[in-house]
Parts: sequence; C-alpha cells; structure tokens
Amino acid sequence: METAHDRTAPADRAALTARARTAHADAWAQQAELRRHAGGAAADLPGIRLMTSGLDHPQWNHGDVTDPALVDLDRVRAWFAGHGVRWGVRVPAGAPWPHGRRLFGLRLMTLDPAALRAVPPVAGLRVRAAAGDDLATVLDLDAAAFGGLPSPAWLRPHLESAAVTTAVAELDGVPVGTAYVVRSDGRAGPAAYLAGVGVRPEARGRGVAAAMSSWLLRDAFARGSRFAHLHPDDDRAARVYTRLGFTEVDGLDVYVDLG
Repeated sequence: METAHDRTAPADRAALTARARTAHADAWAQQAELRRHAGGAAADLPGIRLMTSGLDHPQWNHGDVTDPALVDLDRVRAWFAGHGVRWGVRVPAGAPWPHGRRLFGLRLMTLDPAALRAVPPVAGLRVRAAAGDDLATVLDLDAAAFGGLPSPAWLRPHLESAAVTTAVAELDGVPVGTAYVVRSDGRAGPAAYLAGVGVRPEARGRGVAAAMSSWLLRDAFARGSRFAHLHPDDDRAARVYTRLGFTEVDGLDVYVDLG
C-alpha cells in the first residue's frame, strides 16, 4: 500500500528528514532545560548534540549524532559520566555506527500547519490543558496507557513549564487520555514535538488519541510553531498520524551499551 512517505519526492523527503531530526534534538535539549534545576544539561561536541534530564534512565539521556565521523566517543562518555546517568545515542538511520548495541529504529513523522486535517467529533469528549494540580491524574493515565510506574520527576516539569502543554481528555467527565507537546525554538526554528499520547485501554478505538493530538497541534500552531514532529511507536499509531496529515520521513537508529 502506498504511503505518504512513498509519495514524497526524494529531495523534499531529504529536507523534511533533516528538519525533523534537527527538531527532535531541539526538543530534547528543551527537555534538559526544563530540568536544569535538577541536573538537566545540554552540550555540543563535534558531530553530536548531548542532553541529560538529570534522571538516571537511558531513555531520558541522549546524544543526537549529526556526523558519525566526527564523534569522539571518549569525550561523550566522559560528559555523561560527569552527570552520573545512563545514556544512549540516536544515529541517522542506516549511518555507520560501530559502537554499542542497536536497540531499535525510531520512526519520525512531520507536519506543516496547512496539512493538519480535521478529526471527527467524539461524543462526550472534552480535551483541556492540564494544570499543576493534575499531576496525579496525568500519572494515573500514563500508567494505565503505557503500563509500569510513571515518573513524577519526568512528568511534573511538563505541568510547570510554559514551553510544554499537557492535555487531559475526558469522556463524559472521566479522564481517559493524556498527551503533551514540547515547543522548541532551536536550530530547526519554532517547532512542536507531540509525545506521550496515551489512552486507557477501555477508551481506545473511539478517536480520543486523534482528538487530543489535533487539539495540541492546533494550540501549538496558534502559539507560533511552524511545524510539528513526532515518532510513532507502531504502524497503528502511524496510521492515526497519517490521517491527521503527518508525513513519515527517514528516522533514527537508537544505540545503547556505549559506556
């Protein structure tokens, strides 16, 4: 089956890919800035952009490789060791990278404001911005949607920062979903990173994820973001975002065990 990825001209896809990868690194640098008071930090080294959230979990501490040939891995190791966190790197998909262990491929999608498509209304659904006193609700929704125990230290800054909007979706007054957008204005320009889109199992298949995503994207574009980007977890999620108007571009390879 033909996809939006297939229909994009190679030169256009290369430009969209470069923009999405750069914006992805910008968004994670913003995540580091949100947590500067708790050890968050970012740095540029030759061929790689580094960030740490200050939280010792590899999924929240990254190096974004821009030129594998320039990376001095010993300097990267020393930087993360100085922050006392576990970490991984993201490398342009297919680029040579002989270090560590490839964990998985990270798909990327991008959207311009004019391409955003309307979604059908969902009966009884209300989407609103979460406030600081919604932390317990957001944690509960995150746990129900993704399993495991969510980290208050990861999610609380999203509710406290002007750079992040977190959504809570309610069906007939009952919270059933959450998602967030991180707004960055770095090397890729003003951009919106859509992430953390989760819906309780009993409320799935009713358009809640698409409605939350659309609400957050319209808000981000109204605040000045010039495009949006995200990484779909699987084909089902990618289909949802394709219906919203997103185009898939070339992604990233995630490597761990580099210490």
